[in-house]
Amino acid sequence: MLKLIECPRDAMQGWHHLIPTSEKIAYLNALLKVGFDTIDFGSFVSPKAIPQMADTREVVGQLDLSAGSSKLLAIVANVRGAEEAVTFEEISYLGFPFSVSETFQLRNTNKTIAESLEQVDAMQELCIKNRKELVIYISMGFGNPYGEPYSPEIVLKYVEEMVKMDIGIVSLADTVGVADPVTIANLFKHLVPAYPGIEIGAHFHAAPNNWKEKIMAAYNNGCKRFDSAMKGIGGCPMAKDELVGNLATENMIAFCQEQNEPLNLDEAALLQARQMADMVFRN
Repeated sequence: MLKLIECPRDAMQGWHHLIPTSEKIAYLNALLKVGFDTIDFGSFVSPKAIPQMADTREVVGQLDLSAGSSKLLAIVANVRGAEEAVTFEEISYLGFPFSVSETFQLRNTNKTIAESLEQVDAMQELCIKNRKELVIYISMGFGNPYGEPYSPEIVLKYVEEMVKMDIGIVSLADTVGVADPVTIANLFKHLVPAYPGIEIGAHFHAAPNNWKEKIMAAYNNGCKRFDSAMKGIGGCPMAKDELVGNLATENMIAFCQEQNEPLNLDEAALLQARQMADMVFRN
């Protein structure tokens, strides 16, 4: 069954004005009723880097997980953030952005790739000890805009490093929206059969005119885990100045319907969440 990961954190983090904590809590609680597999709800990172996420600690305690079966995922950028995140019983997953670009890894987490591998190892130990699961996002997974070497082989090499550390979920991230169907298909057709015990996902950033070809290329090559955000809002504020939008949840749901992929979402709750998104992300 296909897993849909709703990413309000990704939508909120680069929004042009601060969203009140009470609005975040109400919106997240609305999303929890829909039936998404996982909600990427917040992050334990420096408030100087991502001011919008400074209230994650306050938010998590006011989320109603009894409203449905969705699990919570929080993004961390280092071991310190992971140490804090694992103390919250409500959180099931910690997500860490691991870039195959040295430039972007330094820009995003202030660590080199080598240092980040050590961080992943330490965070994996923390997660195992505290009954959490670590999700690794391979950022710049489909291309490198910084002029550094890029190839699918580089991506495969670092996925193998994650597998060696017993990471169970790896999601390839189209951080700046450069993925093309050929590259997507090439990566998934190699990764999915190579690691049958690993959940290989896709976190696409896309323009309104090219989202479907990206999903199709991944789906046709075995991807069954997709990240999306209501209304397609968001992107990575560390990637470049002009944000590339997230894959829109509405489009992802329509695609699943075309493919007869059951999502088992609550239609009434989905409608309410979409209406609330219009309020939260108002100009």
